[in-house]
Amino acid sequence: MKTNVEELQASRDSRQVRVKDGASVCMASVLIVDDEPGIRSFLQKGLRKYFGLVEAAEDVETAEALRRHCHFDLIITDIRLPGQTGGVEWVRALREQGGGAGVIFMTAHADLETAIAALRAGAEDFIMKPFRMEQMIAAVERYLERPKMQRENFVLRRQVEQIYDSAGMVGKCQQMRTLCDVIKRVAPMPSTVLIEGESGTGKELAARAIHETSGRSGSFVPVNCGAMTAELLESELFGHVKGAFTGAHLSRDGLFTYAGGGTLFLDEIGELPLAMQAHLLRVLEERTIRPVGSNREAPVDVRIIAASNRDLAEEVRNGDFREDLYYRLNVLSLRMPALRERREDIPLLAEHFIDTLAEELGTDLPQLAEGELAGLLDYDWPGNVRELKNVIERCLLLNKSPSLCVIGSAAVDGNNATPCDSAKSLLLEAVEKQHILKVLDLEVGNKSAAARVLGISRKTLERKTQAWGLG
Repeated sequence: MKTNVEELQASRDSRQVRVKDGASVCMASVLIVDDEPGIRSFLQKGLRKYFGLVEAAEDVETAEALRRHCHFDLIITDIRLPGQTGGVEWVRALREQGGGAGVIFMTAHADLETAIAALRAGAEDFIMKPFRMEQMIAAVERYLERPKMQRENFVLRRQVEQIYDSAGMVGKCQQMRTLCDVIKRVAPMPSTVLIEGESGTGKELAARAIHETSGRSGSFVPVNCGAMTAELLESELFGHVKGAFTGAHLSRDGLFTYAGGGTLFLDEIGELPLAMQAHLLRVLEERTIRPVGSNREAPVDVRIIAASNRDLAEEVRNGDFREDLYYRLNVLSLRMPALRERREDIPLLAEHFIDTLAEELGTDLPQLAEGELAGLLDYDWPGNVRELKNVIERCLLLNKSPSLCVIGSAAVDGNNATPCDSAKSLLLEAVEKQHILKVLDLEVGNKSAAARVLGISRKTLERKTQAWGLG
């Protein structure tokens, strides 16, 4: 081995941040592993000003001997190495052993399968040979910046946590603070709760917050009342016995049973057919259910939380919703504010979605500039928080700025962004119509698919298109 172990240990013990040729040298250490002497020498010379310790090895065995005597923060290794163990296999073994060093792979023989294997093994970066020193330095600088970004993200998370509700509600505006206080107060009670608000405002999130802070031992079970026919919904909610209808080959418990001891969340309750409204009223009054095809009733211990993007009081006046059921549901009422009513929360929500979605998608964490925030604040967000989340996800996937991904202020085709009318110049109804028609166009007129993308029921979508004279 070229490096004397005693000298290496002394170097490890004495490493300090120092100045060399006018540049700061950090205490980080790097291990270069490549069977080509020229590559090792080239990288050692080029990286000395970035690291307090730079070592090199020609194979895995030599590298492991060095690792036994010194911690390395970064490993730069060729994928193909002499001996029985290649670079990818070695790094995978290090990860399984708990090795936390960053890894940059380099290779002259890459294909897609090799690249995927390298990234799955835990690579920070992947560089093709031959490469320029500037390419390697850029990869190294990205690695060295990561701890700083992680610290900044940690600080940001701590700041965000200070304005997070214990059950995951995000917001610092007065409306959200009041809403969170009400949720905490009503959560331990068994009373039915009705949550109203526009589509995409976070009604299910509020329902989950109530359940998670309620202390109830059972599960949170959501069901979309507008996504099924009356017959199917009855079976889904109450269960059925064997032979109750064609295809009922086995008895099956319903969602009321699965939610026993917990919470049943009835989303889009305004879409519930009148016949089913009568069934639900009976359950709320008697606290028993009767499976389809059965003559026996069974008691249930379920808390009901209902939600609607319609004005249920207006639906009652129009004869589309039972008055007695409305009053049964409306024991405690919450209203989720539209995003345009809580604009001060937009930067916080945007940062939250960037942080969580970048981690899920494996993308870099972009920083929102002042101009970007101004663009987000100017938009009226007809799709509310759901639309903001979708915009952030789209901008991460397309590597574009959020302002170019906002529907209503730009039309995105996946490669180019074509500016169109400013959202400020459009009425909310016009923006909503433009958004819905755009989604319908993208889904080639398929209303069921468009409704799923929009996060509304097909019935709601049909009602809107009929109002616009589109059938």
